[in-house]
Amino acid sequence: MRTILLVDGYNIIGAWPKLRDLKDQDLELARDLLISKMAEYQAYSGDEVTVIFDAHMVSGIGKSYKNHRVEVIYTRKLETADERIERLVRELKRVDTTIHVATSDFAEQSVIFGSGALRKSARELLIETEMATKGIAKMVETAKKQQKPTHAYLSEELTEIFEKWRRGER
Repeated sequence: MRTILLVDGYNIIGAWPKLRDLKDQDLELARDLLISKMAEYQAYSGDEVTVIFDAHMVSGIGKSYKNHRVEVIYTRKLETADERIERLVRELKRVDTTIHVATSDFAEQSVIFGSGALRKSARELLIETEMATKGIAKMVETAKKQQKPTHAYLSEELTEIFEKWRRGER
């Protein structure tokens, strides 16, 4: 079963406290941080993640690219993120695919739910990304504990003996 998460970028930035505060000083950094969080979430959950931004807030409109394996879409001129999300839901919907749309826009939630996608509020996504971050940290810690040392620890006496052998001394 394929699972896709479509994220209304500016809606999430406006809803998450840390990103909301950051966007007032540096909108580009807020976007990059959201994309980075979505990359972590994607790596942990296995979901395919696409972040959609309205073009009216950026130059280079109508483009799409991959960043940390997360697809990032900037809508075309006069196209809203909501319109692009609705179109993507229609295009991607299949029997073997589950689509979630992350937005706190209630009107958008109703429309996408009617199209067959599942809703995910900004708060739900924030909680899930925090859980993913903790899960990744726990996995890293477990992996560190399971790693065997790359070299053997030798007493000073054995180290001296081996050093003499290395030099060809007896």
